[in-house]
Amino acid sequence: MISAVDLRAGVTFVQDGNLIKVLDASHHKPGKGNTVMRMKLRNVRTGATYDTTFRPDEKFERAFIETKSVQYLYNMDSTAVFMDLETYEQYEIPEDIIEDELKFIKENDNVDIQFFETEVIGVDLPSTVVLEVVETQPSIKGATVTGSGKPATLQTGLVVNVPDFIEAGEQLIINTADGGSYSKRA
Repeated sequence: MISAVDLRAGVTFVQDGNLIKVLDASHHKPGKGNTVMRMKLRNVRTGATYDTTFRPDEKFERAFIETKSVQYLYNMDSTAVFMDLETYEQYEIPEDIIEDELKFIKENDNVDIQFFETEVIGVDLPSTVVLEVVETQPSIKGATVTGSGKPATLQTGLVVNVPDFIEAGEQLIINTADGGSYSKRA
């Protein structure tokens, strides 16, 4: 069991049979009344996010999440297929569960998949990935880093705002933690 006061971002717990991941947690002491824990949570199975509060002494069952290193193979019929590199066992994950993560994964990339008991619940991405620009507006002569930028479509279909000097065919380092932002050239 884990107390609400011990819940931090990234912790997963079970509440009313639902698997819940903490996205953000903060301690809040209103002017009147008792201290509460403000939480931004995501239901791991449905993907729904919501805000709520808990009393600091409320207890929850901690979910033990295992990770396994796998290789992303391909998509087939709205299912992403991954393979364990040690046992060659394949895992099929519905695309709607990992829709956001697939924007950062290319075929043959190695990632970690997460399990709760025997259920595959998601993909753990690295903090940055290298992706190629497939389409963007032509670069502007004399463009600097401080320009407002332009949209660029990457090889996975992700669209990010990049500096004006970036051209199609360039490899970029993209941050995954903030939903996909340009970091620098690879």
